[in-house]
Amino acid sequence: MTDQTAQTDMGVIVALLERMRTQRLPRLLDLKAKVDAGGALDSFDIDFLHEVFTNARELQPLWDRHPEFNQIATQLISLYHDITERALANESGDTPT
Repeated sequence: MTDQTAQTDMGVIVALLERMRTQRLPRLLDLKAKVDAGGALDSFDIDFLHEVFTNARELQPLWDRHPEFNQIATQLISLYHDITERALANESGDTPT
């Protein structure tokens, strides 16, 4: 990786982390609280999760170049999984294990 690529990557990562901190994480935590309280995801919630997941997949080459961010990515994936698993359980009337 060239110095220019590394600098560009860091600029993008800083912007992505800021967006995560100020926009996405608060919304994800709200969704988690919603489903933990027995609520269902509406179409806006599902669209949001789909957008976040699509963006993460598109950025995979960036994350592959910077494994130092794997722990953050792993925690976010776990949060998405918890939200969707609980939402599905709420829809079917089951209790997640």
